[in-house]
Amino acid sequence: MKSKLKERLKLYFVMGSPNCVKDPLIVLHEAIVGGITAFQFREKGKGALTGQDAIYLGSELRKLCKAHDVLFIVNDDVELALKLKADGLHIGQEDDSLLNIRANMLDKIVGVSAHNVAEAEIAVRNGADYLGAGPMYTTLTKLDAREVQGPQMIREIRQNGIVIPIVGIGGITAETAEKVVESGADGVAVVSAISLAASPQKAAEEILQIVNNYHTK
Repeated sequence: MKSKLKERLKLYFVMGSPNCVKDPLIVLHEAIVGGITAFQFREKGKGALTGQDAIYLGSELRKLCKAHDVLFIVNDDVELALKLKADGLHIGQEDDSLLNIRANMLDKIVGVSAHNVAEAEIAVRNGADYLGAGPMYTTLTKLDAREVQGPQMIREIRQNGIVIPIVGIGGITAETAEKVVESGADGVAVVSAISLAASPQKAAEEILQIVNNYHTK
């Protein structure tokens, strides 16, 4: 599962029901057809589902990902990740420590959000499989988002010898995706650029092509 992780993080779609204006299952299916390589179930924000409703939606999204060999990651919630038999978990700086999480998820992928070089170094030291670096640009998806760092932050992380996979996240669009991978990211993580697109499939295709074109230069 962890093999070729850089390849599997090229286009990382993050979404929950609050991020969609139509059925999340339809949005995810279209995004999968468009070529996303990983998906993070992030059920947060105004109107987010809880309890059994969240579990049901998560399980349906999980089935879609499994059927199409797309990585399925759960945001923050270890118990939910285990219940859904997710491929991994993504945690922020305010969540439980990576060392504690590893005790329950030894064979799973664990990604960590990093907002500067120091946080990235600690995450790597504690065994993170990949980093979510950001925010790259202004985002309205996460109301408590940190200060915008820009692609330069990824360049600084790479210059400090960190070689594990990195995805840039935060306000990334088709217009800015190349700048993010050019800075040293292996892929981009996007929310509304796909979830709110008139055609999630076309949006995913466009962003993936930009990432692939850069990596094959």
